Amino acid sequence: MLAWLANPAWLLIGAGLLLPLLPYRLRQGLLVLAPLLAAGWLWTMPQPTVVTAMALGYELTPLRLDGLAFVFALIFLIAAMLAGLYMLHLRSRMEPASALVYAGAAVAAVLAGDLITLFVYWELTALASALIILANGPQTYRVTLRYLLIQVSSGLLLMAGAIVHIRATGSAAFNELGLDAAGGWLIFAAFGIKAAFPLLHNWLQDAYPAASPSGTVVLSAFTTKLAIYALARSYAGTDILIPIGAVMTAFPIFYAVIENDLRRVLAYSLNNQLGFMVVGVGIGSELALNGTAAHAFTHILYKALLFMSMGAVLYRVGTVNGSQLGGLYRSMPYTTVFCIIGAASISAFPLFSGFVSKSLILSAVGYEGAWLVWLVLIFASAGVFHHSGIKIPFFAFFAHDSGIRCQEAPGNMLLAMGLTAAACIGIGCAPGLLYGLLPYPVDYAPYTGSHILSQMHLLLFSALAFTVLMRTGIYPPELRSTNLDFDWVYRRWAPAVIERGMSGLAAARNGLHQSLNQAARRHVQGPRGKRVESILAGHAWTTGSMVLAVTLVLVLYLLSYFS
Repeated sequence: MLAWLANPAWLLIGAGLLLPLLPYRLRQGLLVLAPLLAAGWLWTMPQPTVVTAMALGYELTPLRLDGLAFVFALIFLIAAMLAGLYMLHLRSRMEPASALVYAGAAVAAVLAGDLITLFVYWELTALASALIILANGPQTYRVTLRYLLIQVSSGLLLMAGAIVHIRATGSAAFNELGLDAAGGWLIFAAFGIKAAFPLLHNWLQDAYPAASPSGTVVLSAFTTKLAIYALARSYAGTDILIPIGAVMTAFPIFYAVIENDLRRVLAYSLNNQLGFMVVGVGIGSELALNGTAAHAFTHILYKALLFMSMGAVLYRVGTVNGSQLGGLYRSMPYTTVFCIIGAASISAFPLFSGFVSKSLILSAVGYEGAWLVWLVLIFASAGVFHHSGIKIPFFAFFAHDSGIRCQEAPGNMLLAMGLTAAACIGIGCAPGLLYGLLPYPVDYAPYTGSHILSQMHLLLFSALAFTVLMRTGIYPPELRSTNLDFDWVYRRWAPAVIERGMSGLAAARNGLHQSLNQAARRHVQGPRGKRVESILAGHAWTTGSMVLAVTLVLVLYLLSYFS
């Protein structure tokens, strides 16, 4: 038991369990102090550190700290501190407590060295993050259930894959797995769900914008990046990840351009950025894995900053629909500046954090000679500047003047945004600060003349395209609408097909029943010419038929109810 508790993550989990019992002022202090103490503990731990324990007949590793785990655990703790600062104004107990447990479980999962320990914390992240969504009110009940269904499904796949893998190898170690056996495929699918692979991604756009302004900031930091870490740990160099990641970078662009809810735009943008990391894992070289870790680090910061700025707008105005905003730079000048810094970072402007992390991945792809993938990533880079670098700040703070006048964001929100913005600029101006944390030695200079020039050409072209589309009226207007994504298949189309199938089966059964009944009436006669009723004449069903019918109806009901 002590081996499991000798882990900085338990500072956060313990603080989260204790927090609901404390008065408001102590809760505020704990929200920021617990991640700071855990980060200090992590920083002082030697590398490598391995703690083992015997349980369930296997040698488990509840704590393994090496270069790859360190960089992910560190940024998770930094994100937890910034998110805690951002939500200091909250009087509720459920959301801050869940946020600390969620962050602690994510850190513990990163530090897990075996599949059984990973599964425990994998499921704990699902439960704690679902409570964060639910904390925003009863209107999020169905969203929370859908989210929890997807996350628990990921955990079940992980458990099944772990069982198959352990039976096949006799080891529960969480190391390189590969796709040579069924267990590896099951675990790969589990990681793919949380990484929001194409066609498995809609839980992200469904759930993240449903959370509170601070809840979305917390959610954006952990689940998907934990999946990226898991892929980097166990599937580095797996070729199938390269096309998967390339598709992930490209398809969200088209949805983000037509989306009106700016937090949903950022959710699609999150998919886009995850694609770069997945490609890096698929390449699998030291440069690519360094790029994946670096981009996960910077992405957590600048994506949190963008969600913070939109959260501040939602907190003060009550909406983040682009069709209803505009002109807010007059009322929220500091939030505007912080949003622009986040937009510049995600767009990979020189001197901002995204520039020094994304370039590692692009260079790794170029060194491998994967030019088609490289072109897709370049297209995606232009697209992310289009929808996150320009669209978010333009429609929220500029565009037409909506006439909305409000207060600036609360002081704790501004402080959290200011620290995050400073980190984005600091990493961009001094990339050595980040490169020194990466798992492998870095011999890379991002600020070369050709790289800066090519990136500026790309950004200027994207800005010109946006300007021309806006001036000519071709750019899709911000309209109050619902955009259909792949989730329509299992939320609307599949239940409708099942319902029609059930109706067809019922009609066929009734027809068969009537035919058999008529045949029985013609050929079965009792004594004195009296007809003997067939057993099919009534509505008596066998037990098996009744169970089948009830099961099908229940499945249809669940699909329809949670759609």
